[in-house]
Amino acid sequence: MRLFPRAARRRLAAATIACSVAVGALAVPLAGAEDDLKQEQKQVQKDLEHAEGDLEHSSAQLRKASARLEAAVGELRAAKAELADVRARLGAARLLDERMQEKLEAAEQRLEQARADLAEGQEALEVQRERVTDTITSIYEQGDPELLAFASILDAQTPEDLTRRMSAQDVMVGRETRAYDELHAAEVLLEVREDNVEEATEEVADQRREAAEHLETMRGLHEEAAAAAATVRDRVDDRRSAQQSARSARAKDRAVLQRLRAKEQRIKQRILDQARRAAAKHRGYRGTTDGLLMRPSSGPVTSPYGYREHPIYHYWGLHDGTDFGVACGAPLYAVASGTVMTRYYSSVYGNRMYLNVGQVNGKLITAVYNHATRYVVSAGQHVERGQVVGYVGSTGWSTGCHLHFTIMANGSSTDPMPYF
Repeated sequence: MRLFPRAARRRLAAATIACSVAVGALAVPLAGAEDDLKQEQKQVQKDLEHAEGDLEHSSAQLRKASARLEAAVGELRAAKAELADVRARLGAARLLDERMQEKLEAAEQRLEQARADLAEGQEALEVQRERVTDTITSIYEQGDPELLAFASILDAQTPEDLTRRMSAQDVMVGRETRAYDELHAAEVLLEVREDNVEEATEEVADQRREAAEHLETMRGLHEEAAAAAATVRDRVDDRRSAQQSARSARAKDRAVLQRLRAKEQRIKQRILDQARRAAAKHRGYRGTTDGLLMRPSSGPVTSPYGYREHPIYHYWGLHDGTDFGVACGAPLYAVASGTVMTRYYSSVYGNRMYLNVGQVNGKLITAVYNHATRYVVSAGQHVERGQVVGYVGSTGWSTGCHLHFTIMANGSSTDPMPYF
């Protein structure tokens, strides 16, 4: 495993760094350091504008509260959709109910008209029967029509008289026939009207039965709508409670982050103080950083350094390191020879360790390891490049085994990848 890039000049630079660490020389800003510090202060102020901080992960309490809130929002959305569906079906049922009422009213009107027609037909039939009775009675009061007609024919004196008498007979017989035909027609019409009444009665009964069945459907939809509305109210209460829990958890996380920032600021000040004390010695490495450091673990990069949306807080913030996907218990390596500056436990970063690796291009480079299960080196201890310094874990605000690795230049985070 090569220590630095192949060029001899880089090997010499590596030896220079090792020598600087050995004699306790730490990096210090050179020309332009004051401008760099001003820029860093602006960046820190910008980062602090993010109320929840610039970390990738959040506390377990907040993750649980956020998951509960997300579930409550989803359940509320589903409950509202169910309520909207029931209301839509209820609206359609109301329209159908209106049409069914119209059909029932029309059927009842037809029944009423059929009954009126039947009563009129019955009255007309009685009148027609009376007319037939009167007509037949009148005819027979003059004698048997057939005998009278026969006698009339016998009494005829001339052919003209016979013809006249036969015509009179036809008129008499026709009056009787017409009377009976009109009576039969009235009876037939009455039968038709009776059938109309029966059909109209059946239609009204069918419409009333369908209306009764639809009424049950309407009652069921009203009950379903009431239950859906109650569910929405419950889900609103659940969401409100989940929001309160999430706000409380966020407030606690902010307090933790503020304490962490204060501690980090003290550490940064130590780094800057050490850098200033080392400035007079003018030691350190200058040159390309490609391959300057070895990777701290064997795992792949799962989350790079840079700005992105926070997965819990959903704000645009800085992910101040590179995540390596490594199984818990895997070894962590010193990226270069250096001195362990400090190590401590943070509720955010879990087991954390700062390793000063020397001055590079005028800035003190510090490697920061996070979320480890444990470290096997102590503050003030000198370590060699490639030495095992600890083991991967999932401590602090971590959702799984990984290494969150940060490179700090004069106490400010920077992308680690250009150093590998």
